[in-house]
Formats: sequence, C-alpha cells, structure tokens
Amino acid sequence: MRVLLAGATGAIGRPLLARLVAEGHDVVGTTRDLARATAIEREGATAAVLDAFDAAAVRDTVLAARPEVVIHQLTALPAAPDPKAMGAAVQQTSRLRRKTVPVFLDAAREAGARRAIVQSIAFVTRPDGRPVHDEDAPLEDDMAAGAVGAMEAAVRAADGLEGVVLRYGFFYGPGTWYARDGAVAELIRRRRYPLIGSAQGRSSWVHVDDAVDATVRALDHGAPGVYNVCDDAPATQAEWLPEAARLLGARPPRHVPAWLARRLAGPVVVHYATTLPGSANGRARAAFSWSPRPWREGFAEVLR
Repeated sequence: MRVLLAGATGAIGRPLLARLVAEGHDVVGTTRDLARATAIEREGATAAVLDAFDAAAVRDTVLAARPEVVIHQLTALPAAPDPKAMGAAVQQTSRLRRKTVPVFLDAAREAGARRAIVQSIAFVTRPDGRPVHDEDAPLEDDMAAGAVGAMEAAVRAADGLEGVVLRYGFFYGPGTWYARDGAVAELIRRRRYPLIGSAQGRSSWVHVDDAVDATVRALDHGAPGVYNVCDDAPATQAEWLPEAARLLGARPPRHVPAWLARRLAGPVVVHYATTLPGSANGRARAAFSWSPRPWREGFAEVLR
C-alpha cells in the first residue's frame, strides 16, 4: 500500500515508519528537518522535506506520492514537559491541527487517496463527574480542545475520503517522556513530579508500540469516525505515579496542595492530576481487533 506519513520523525512517527516499511508498504515520510531526512531514508522509505504550513509544498508532495492512505502525525511538543515551553508548544500544535490538516485532506482527495488517518488526543473531554468518557463526550473549551474539535470536524466532513481520527492517550515507552530515560522519569527520580491535591485525575495510557499497532490496523479496518486509542483501565495519579516511582527505584513522590501546584505549574497540570476523566477504548478494540497492554504491565517493561 502506498502511504504518506506526515510527521515521520516524532515520538510515534519513528516507530510507525519502521512498522509500515517492515510490513511492505511503500512509504513517503515527511520532515521539516533536512538532517532527519537521512533517518527516514535509512528506514527504507522516501523522505520529503517540507514546511507543513506551505500549502503548495504539501499539495505537490502528496500528489507526487499518490498515496492510498495519508497519515497525519504532526505535533510540536517539546523534549521535556516544562510549563514555560508547553504554552508555546500547545499553541504551535493547535496551529498545526487547524491549519495543516485541511490542506493535507484536500491534497489527499486530489491525489485519489482512499483514507486519511489523523492524530488527535483523548485527554480533552470536559469533566462532568463521570470517571470515564467515550468519544461522544463534549470537549473542553480551551485552546487545545478547540483546535482538536476543529480538526476532527474537518476530518469527519472530508468528502471523498474515509476520515479516521485516532485520539491517542498519554504515550509511554521508548522515545517518549515516560520512558526510563525520559524527561518525566528524571523528574520522578528527583522527586520533582508530585502528587497534586486529590490525585484523582485519570490518565489513559497507551504504549507507543500499541499506538503504532492501532494505527497500522486502521489502514484498512474500522469505519470512518473517532476512536480512543488507549488501554483498558484509566489510572488515577494516586495509582500510576507511585507505581512509576517504585519501578524506577525512586523515593515515593511528594504531595502538594492543588492551589500551590496551580500557582507553580498552571491550571492544566492541576486538571490532569485532579479532575481529568479517563477514556474508554471499546470502539477501537472492536473496530481494529486491537488489544493494548495494561499500563501496569507496560510500565514494568519500560520503567523497571
């Protein structure tokens, strides 16, 4: 199958590119960095260096690739979850979602592609007292969720294309923040990643390899629509953070009140720790015949 992968050098783009090539697909991978193009070529794919905000360059690249499926994995997250860097990163990622996804969809349609698969995120639904949400739950009203909503609407409305949105949970595993050598693991070792307030916010995790597996299955499985790609059991911060510390051989995390964390790290961090709803994965499991590993098992593989 001919596949165009936009964002072939990110946390999921790298392993996804390798998996696609290993399964015999003819892949064109995009990057904005000329130096990273070499890594794409080493995997056995064709590299295309472009600025995703350059609509003409995107169109030319997609038309030249003649893909059957276009996969959009473009984000702009920093190497570490520093609150100061995160604001700019969320703004840039929101811009990528709003501005570049429609361009890739139009180019995919013009090139005769059958399907478009677009990365989204599961952790943007509005708290309403329920511990777990499915894909129909209303989204938050902040900048990130607004961009997600606009992007997903564009995918769902794409005429002539099978639009599939994959709402990934929090990535962990090689090349992510949540790896033994990752940025969050280092914070946990240094006891700089505390439990916050009630610590009852529920994170829905997905090993990056399981996210890759779901994405590859979505090439030719599942009806157009939105799917949560995460494991079966959302975990409260009170559950996952002490377990991560234990596996890393670190001391138990400190505890800070929500008001202090809000002042030091901002309201989003406090929301994730205290009020974030989990995400149900039943649709993805059924549509893709997909079985992600439980987060406890995955954490033990990655962090021990």
